[in-house]
Amino acid sequence: MRFKIMGLLLAVVLLGAACGGDDDNGGGGGGDDESSANTGTVSVFNAMEPEEGEALQGIIEELINADAEYQATIETSGDFEAQAKIRIEGGNPPDVMMYPQPGAVIELARSGDAVSLEDLGMDVGAMEAQFGEYFMSLGEFEGEHYGVPTNINLKSMVWYPKAAFDEAGYTVPTTWDELLALSDQILADGSTPWCVGFESDTATGWPATDWMEDIMLRTAGADVYDQWVTHAIPFNDPAVVTAAETFGDVMFADGYVLGGADQTVAINFGDAPGPMFDDPPKCWLHRQASFINAFFPEGTESGVDYDWFPLPPIDQEGTLFAGELSVIFRDAPEVKEFVEAFAGEELQCAQGGITATSRISPNIDVGPDCYANSILADASAVLTDALANDTGRFDASDMMPSAVGAGSFWTGMVKYMQNGPDSLQGVLDEIEASWPAE
Repeated sequence: MRFKIMGLLLAVVLLGAACGGDDDNGGGGGGDDESSANTGTVSVFNAMEPEEGEALQGIIEELINADAEYQATIETSGDFEAQAKIRIEGGNPPDVMMYPQPGAVIELARSGDAVSLEDLGMDVGAMEAQFGEYFMSLGEFEGEHYGVPTNINLKSMVWYPKAAFDEAGYTVPTTWDELLALSDQILADGSTPWCVGFESDTATGWPATDWMEDIMLRTAGADVYDQWVTHAIPFNDPAVVTAAETFGDVMFADGYVLGGADQTVAINFGDAPGPMFDDPPKCWLHRQASFINAFFPEGTESGVDYDWFPLPPIDQEGTLFAGELSVIFRDAPEVKEFVEAFAGEELQCAQGGITATSRISPNIDVGPDCYANSILADASAVLTDALANDTGRFDASDMMPSAVGAGSFWTGMVKYMQNGPDSLQGVLDEIEASWPAE
């Protein structure tokens, strides 16, 4: 989900290394003799579901723990962000934490709690070749890197009920105009083109920000998208207005959205694709990330009952993704060894082969043959191409200040859906006004 962006401390780290230090918690920059000793364990904390963590632990047992001079243990939490903060502030962070928000990684670098990859002696140049310079740059602060990409998921996906779609004679669109033409065709056939739901409890609105981000990337291009994320252009810039209006072309078109745009904020994002599986379908197209098929009705089969196609380009090519950056809190040989092995081709390939993890690798050396099904394999191919060609961009709201990315951006999209096209300028002006002062 929102997963939705953080110098003096480098000097402190270097000073601690030079003086030997007496910090006994093993975290926060490392470097002294005690923190560099092999403790025989590596603790790893993340936001996975318990079932995913258990499956991943099994892979780690086989490919890492069986031969290592340490034992790595995965711990999962549905309250990851709050628990991570508590552990860091308490001076007892785990050795590795897997963050879905790049902004949090920068905050950890700025505070001096994380250890840089350079200080650990990792080959950052080789990692940039493996994961792409853009993904690696998301964990960069003052010339050093603090995050290793260890997971990625594709957001630029449009799902459809394949059997009914094929029977109706519909064709998968490859351009935005073709997508709108398909929507018109479905409407003319007496049905509703789009299944949409933006409700998500206290995070209501985040799926709408994903729509905006996908369209912004395709209308303004990657460079302007980067400027938007960093506030080099204001949130009410003409480029953002164009993206929001294009979003509105789908949401507010008469009959395009099941229930109407104003009702999308009351439909849970996990329930939204359900009517697509009715007989006949009540709606036919659903834009959502690679994880959404976990919410599809039990017994539905990939490639038979449903399939997907990439959200088509508009004026520009682009691929929207999210993922995680693994951050290291203890400078020790076993921690470095674990992260390198975890991000390496063998383990990354193995985790893709288990449906229970459904994790896609950001390592471009991990090919489609590693994955348990065609959905993951095809998504990995799109992502690998985007990382290699620098056309992929991380979820914008996860990189913006939380007051915006997990606040006014979410609520602004809700207002836009509820109040219609005429509310757009006021919505964007309010989001712009909410951006924190430097």
